[in-house]
Formats: sequence, structure tokens, C-alpha cells
Amino acid sequence: MNREERNEKIEAYGHGYDLLIRALAEVPKEAWQFRASAKDWSVHEIIVHMADSESMSALRVRKLIVEPGSLLMGYEEARWADALNYKTQSAEDALQIIKLARQTTYRLLKTLPDDVFTHSVTHPEYSEPYTFERWLTIYADHIPNHINQIMDSYQAWKENQR
Repeated sequence: MNREERNEKIEAYGHGYDLLIRALAEVPKEAWQFRASAKDWSVHEIIVHMADSESMSALRVRKLIVEPGSLLMGYEEARWADALNYKTQSAEDALQIIKLARQTTYRLLKTLPDDVFTHSVTHPEYSEPYTFERWLTIYADHIPNHINQIMDSYQAWKENQR
């Protein structure tokens, strides 16, 4: 990934929270607890998951910056959702976590020298090194991917209302 491509991804990453807030404005609060099926997450649960994931992401990028070659912690998101009872956690608090994790990490990314972007770490879910490029690609797309999931849930809720 060249500098221009990296900067585009950094900007996409930086705009993620605003995209999320705009998408959530389209979804009535009554739809936030709806689950299309027992295996699907509600909008509320997706938001709480995103807070945990964004927190983990912020930590991972800092490990990439400060401790190249180190080992990252993996986690099983479905187990976290069940064990941490996502449906009872505050979505408003989760949104603040997402906002602050994104905001501080975006600002940090904008200050890094080019050589930091060559760092990699070990991730327990990948056989090859977990590179800065991989991290940036995953998390630039993380919120847009969950917006799609949220909109699918909203669409299923609307169909269920008929």
C-alpha cells in the first residue's frame, strides 16, 4: 500500500463514527432491540459489540506502533456478546466509546512516521504476520460493514411490522 492509499484508508477510518451516527439516525429506537433470528444480533447488540471491537482495535494499533513483533490478544466476539450480556449494556455509552476510540486513534495515525506502517505483530487468528496494512484495511471497513448489518436488521424489523 502506498502513502496515498494509506492516507485514503486513514481518512475512511476517521469518518467511520460519523457514518455510523448518520445510519443510526435512520433507525427508530423501537427497532434497536429487534433480532431477525436467535443467531442475529440486534442493532443495540451490534453497537455494544462495536465498542468492544473498537477498543480492541485501538489497543492493537498501539501494539503495532510500540511493540512490533509482539503477540496480540484474540477474542471470540459471540462469547463476549453472551458473557457480557450486550443486550443490557448501554448503547449510548458504547457510542461514546466508539467515538473516542476512533477519534484518538485517527489523530494518532495522522502523526506517525512512514516507517511505523511497516510494523507487524502476531495475531492468534492469522498464520502470517498481522501487518499495519491489514489492521488499517480491517478497521477502515469495520464500521461500514456493521452499518450494513444494522440496515439489514432494520429492514427485517420493518418487514416484521407488516
